[in-house]
Amino acid sequence: MVASQIHLVRHGEVFNPQRVLYGRLPGFGLSDLGHEMARSAAAELVERRRGISALYASPLQRTQESAQPVSQAFELPIITDPRIIEPTNRFEGLNMRGRSSALKSPRTWPWLRNPTIPSWGEPYASIKTRMLAAMSDAYNSVESGDVVLVSHQLPIWTTHLAIAGKPLFHDPRRRRCELSSITSFERIGNRWVEVGYVDPAADLAENATDVGAV
Repeated sequence: MVASQIHLVRHGEVFNPQRVLYGRLPGFGLSDLGHEMARSAAAELVERRRGISALYASPLQRTQESAQPVSQAFELPIITDPRIIEPTNRFEGLNMRGRSSALKSPRTWPWLRNPTIPSWGEPYASIKTRMLAAMSDAYNSVESGDVVLVSHQLPIWTTHLAIAGKPLFHDPRRRRCELSSITSFERIGNRWVEVGYVDPAADLAENATDVGAV
């Protein structure tokens, strides 16, 4: 037997008063609002009454913290899977907006030479490969029920594009992957099919100051 559905859950809002691109940098945990968002995602999963058999999370602090409410609700340990981590990014630690944006510095311009890969970080193709491998292993790791993977915006959106058969290159401002959102998939034959997307923290997001890469 295998899992029924795989749910990719994005982490909640991060405490980031300096407004930097934090990427894989340590020390970036959830804000108070982010913790509330994470609880909203867990509540949504509970309301579905489907049963969660396993819980995986990226090793970064914000995803581990976002997985905690799910862990408590379903009495499951959090299994860390490095394959669902945030991609590498050469802009880590830099401010990407306003007058001090790193994009205005000539030294960063070579990083932007090929946005289709992208040249500033891990290739989209690499993200797709590791995310699909993690999903397949999670799918086969349980006898029944659903599995939750708590990850990040870009890995989840890249997975969506790959499964939908769309080009992986995209405009980051157009990602449909809000804070603490849940994107769900089922395995039909030899392929994945997206079966749902919900944004349980939509009302809370109105007060968010950090929404990720936009």
